Parts: sequence; C-alpha cells; structure tokens
Amino acid sequence: VYGMCNGIAGLLESNIININDIITSNLEFEILKRTPSAFLGSCRYRLPALVSNEETYQKIFAILDRFDIGEFFYIGGNDSMDTIHKLNMYGSAINSPIRFIGVPKTIDNDLALTDHTPGFGSAAKYIGVVMKELIRDATVYGTPYVTIVEIMGRNAGWLTASAALARGEDCDGVDMICMPEIPFNVERFVDKVAHMQQKNSSVVIAVSEGVRLEDGRYVCELSDDIRFTDAFGHTNLTGTARYLSNRVAQAVKTKTRCIELGTLQRCASHLTSRTDITEAYQVGGAAVKAALEGETGKMVAIRRVSDDPYQSTTELVDVAAVANIEKKVPLEWINDTHTDMLAPFLQYARPLIQAELPPIYIDGLVQHIHL
Repeated sequence: VYGMCNGIAGLLESNIININDIITSNLEFEILKRTPSAFLGSCRYRLPALVSNEETYQKIFAILDRFDIGEFFYIGGNDSMDTIHKLNMYGSAINSPIRFIGVPKTIDNDLALTDHTPGFGSAAKYIGVVMKELIRDATVYGTPYVTIVEIMGRNAGWLTASAALARGEDCDGVDMICMPEIPFNVERFVDKVAHMQQKNSSVVIAVSEGVRLEDGRYVCELSDDIRFTDAFGHTNLTGTARYLSNRVAQAVKTKTRCIELGTLQRCASHLTSRTDITEAYQVGGAAVKAALEGETGKMVAIRRVSDDPYQSTTELVDVAAVANIEKKVPLEWINDTHTDMLAPFLQYARPLIQAELPPIYIDGLVQHIHL
C-alpha cells in the first residue's frame, strides 16, 4: 500500500512512501486513528484541463505505472473529487486499467449525493462542546457582553449550524446562528444584537466565515485583512467575527469579543466522534472493495438507513455528479427569523456526534504518529 505525500502535488514529485513500512504494529494503527489532520499531508494543487496540458497527465500515469498501481484512492472533498474525475477521464481515454475511486472526507459536509461526510461528525461535536463551554463562561460576567464566534464554512453552513447542538438540559444554546445560506445584512444584525441584549446581558453568536452580503460579497471583505487565493480560486476567509464585533461595539456601546475557532475545528482529535471514526473506516473499506471489483470513476457515499437507532450503509455514486458541486443546508431546517436551527437539523446531526474515541496519553499528553 503506497501513500502520496501531499496529495497529487506529491505524486507529481514522486513523493511516495510504502505505508506498510510506517505502520508496523496495532498500537501504531490505533495511534493513527487518533492523529489529527491528514497523516499523508494535503495540497491545494488543481489538475489542469486535459485539453490544455496533457503532459501533466502523462507524467502522473507514468509514475503510477512505475509503481505498478492498479487502484488509486483519493481522500477529500469537492476539489479531491474533481481530481478523481479528471484522472478517471484521462485513464478511460488511454484505456488504462487503473481504477480510480474517491473517498469522502471533509468537515465542511458539502459533498453532494452522500448523507454526510467523514470528518463532519467530529468537527460538529467539537463545535457543540466549545460553544457550550463559551456560553457557560459568558455567564460569569455581570456586565453586558457580546461574544461572536467565527466558524468555518465558505458557502455552506453545516459547521456553523452545529453550534445549535450546544442546546440541552443544562444549556440554553447560542443566541443567534448566521450562515452563508441566508443573505446577510450588517445593520439588521446589529439591531438584532441590540434587541437581544435588552433581554440578556450575555449574548453568544455563531457566524460562518463565509456569510455574504445581499450583493454577493463576503462580509469579511469589508475588513482590512489581507486576502490570498489558492489554485482553485478560493479566497481565504478570515476577519468576519472581528469586523462584526467592532460594528457591534460601536453601535451598541457594549463590550465585545471575537473568537475564531480556525483550524482547531479540524484537528482537535482529542474530541472526536466514534461514530465518525467508524464511518471513516467503513467508506475506506468500501472504496477498496469497489476498486477490487472493477469499479472506477466512483465515490463512496454514505446512505442513512435510520435515525433512531442510527444506522447507515455505503453505496457508490458517479464522481462526475459530485465534483465541484456543493451541498448546502436545507432552508427548511432554518427557523423563520434565520437565527437558529430547527428540529430536523438536530435529528440529522446528533447521531453523528455520538460516542468517543479516547486519546492515547503518554507522559500526560496525547500521542500522535507522523512521517
């Protein structure tokens, strides 16, 4: 079993390792389960269009042939499925016997044709716990206070919606949830905050980094932060909570703070969902089975069988129908005031955060494995 270090970009540099030489014991395998981020690394490299750069594809397939690769699996989200689609198209054009299978993994949960994606359950669990703790901490202040928490989500608000999971018997939940699915108006937002603070001195708000104004601009573009764009044309989004915090402080004349959960949302492996980890391994196994049975140009999808008790299974979908398509939060799962999630979302998300995978501690700290 070979692994590409840093994805397709690493493959182009022949940066390939034999994973059997790295993971040599059951203990290392268990530590790998608990290691955050991407063990093999990641990349933001976009394969060129075939008509404009066939040389890149020729190089990739020459490398794959050199290593006698028969099955190629690529783990990731929309952009990774775009890579699988392009490689499969070229492979078909040259009658290559290599089989290409996409394996879903993205905390954004925005892949089409799958109930959800591995990674989302653990990130949702982390967000729910952190929001619950922040809400609790906000109650210690006797003076008016507004906390705005920025959560990942460029065009889909799945992660921000997960802040609603904080609500329970011991927590009233966040006061407002703002997602990219709903056009954002800064003035109306400030007015809502002012109204909320008349009822509660402490206000906690969850906002997606990708909330957009009615004219299509990201709210964070109103700030002075420096922007960077990756190979897929995605601009880095940061500064939304900071900008809104400053606007609230100026208009409402109250103390505010902004918190960016940032990369902690995707690397907090000390607080993962066992359900999520289990399904991640299930889709991996299903991908191998599909390839060995001759399938290619497919992505493994998760199909929900039931909510209570929660059960799921896997199925194959055409990767062409998934690549570069974003699945957004259904509008009917958002309340009429566009500030909270309704019961269907909680019914959807809560099973995905169940159970835990305890970390392995050595010398008082969690243990990870790395290349």
